Amino acid sequence: MAQIGYHASHEQFKPSELLKYVQMAEQAGFTNALSSDHFHPWSEAQGQSGFAWSWLGAAMQATPRLSYRVVCAPGQRYHPAIIAQAAATLAEMFPNRFWLTVGSGQALNEHITGEKWPTKSDRNARLKECVDIIRALWAGETVTHRGLVCVEDAKLYTRPEILPLIIGAAVTPETAEWLGSWADGLITTSRPPEKLKKVVDAFRRGGGEGKPMILKVQLSYDSNAEKALQGAHHQWRNNIFKTKMLTETDNTRSI
Repeated sequence: MAQIGYHASHEQFKPSELLKYVQMAEQAGFTNALSSDHFHPWSEAQGQSGFAWSWLGAAMQATPRLSYRVVCAPGQRYHPAIIAQAAATLAEMFPNRFWLTVGSGQALNEHITGEKWPTKSDRNARLKECVDIIRALWAGETVTHRGLVCVEDAKLYTRPEILPLIIGAAVTPETAEWLGSWADGLITTSRPPEKLKKVVDAFRRGGGEGKPMILKVQLSYDSNAEKALQGAHHQWRNNIFKTKMLTETDNTRSI
């Protein structure tokens, strides 16, 4: 059965504003919320970039009927052991209300560490390593791992009774099929039905049959169509660019 959620866009609004908006979403009957997790906004016009993990604890306390998902990219800006700890803490405090969604990331946010931005294949391999590490820590294992990311003698002492699902992000059929083999579900973005079907079919073909799927749909609304169109252009005009460009660019001025 389909559920409709609210997207908490940290790129567009201050965390204090977003807190009010998710409370309004709950009052309006929404049951889910998806939080972005970026270091930079997508444009200077958006102009905000709150820290999602600080905000999530406050938001989940303020909206007891909403379940939350957050899209993050462990491996460069975030060490996977820290994401495992952060997600476990939220899941312990708010049982069965939190899913972790993961992707290979965008240079716009991850390049701030000063490390080389890997190729897509290396980013995918790093992401899978991170997910394996997170799951091992959630299982109570003591983890030492040396690969594209390194972990030394890490053990997570506060773990939830109900583990969060780990949802994989994909915009291409190739990535979706790969995710089907290990992710607990899929998150993707809206596009023409024929293109979206290829992503969904690939995910199912790769092993995702029966797993939950999340579709992120961006809508612009205002008092009339012209204002709504102007608002969409002002805030999200970079959506016209291909995914490869959006993952490789490292500053908002270039888009």
